[in-house]
Amino acid sequence: QVQLVESGGGLVQAGGSLRLSCAASGRTFMPYAMGWFRQAPGKEREFVAAITWSGGRTTYVDSVKGRFTISKDNAKNTVYFQMNSLKPEDTAVYYCAAVQSVRLSWGLSDGRTYDYWGQGTQVTVSS
Repeated sequence: QVQLVESGGGLVQAGGSLRLSCAASGRTFMPYAMGWFRQAPGKEREFVAAITWSGGRTTYVDSVKGRFTISKDNAKNTVYFQMNSLKPEDTAVYYCAAVQSVRLSWGLSDGRTYDYWGQGTQVTVSS
């Protein structure tokens, strides 16, 4: 079974930066894409970014475009999330996710697309 482990969360001031990592463990792991979601207290889970594993095509929610960058290392089965110019509204638990095959009906921004999920890492941005 595939396990996703996030790291890199923490407490930062507004305008600061954090770099999240998500490492996948498993003997056979060949995802179509990996992505990041976040969930703030009392709110629904929100798509943030995703990247396809073969072509490296990226997509972002509008609120983080120009501030966050998703990247990957295929050999290490790891996805990274560089978060710059952080705002208090970015405060949430961030979850890494992976999908084994493409599901065009839902798309990469829909959580139902994904097969595996990490336990989450807390990101807190203070004013």
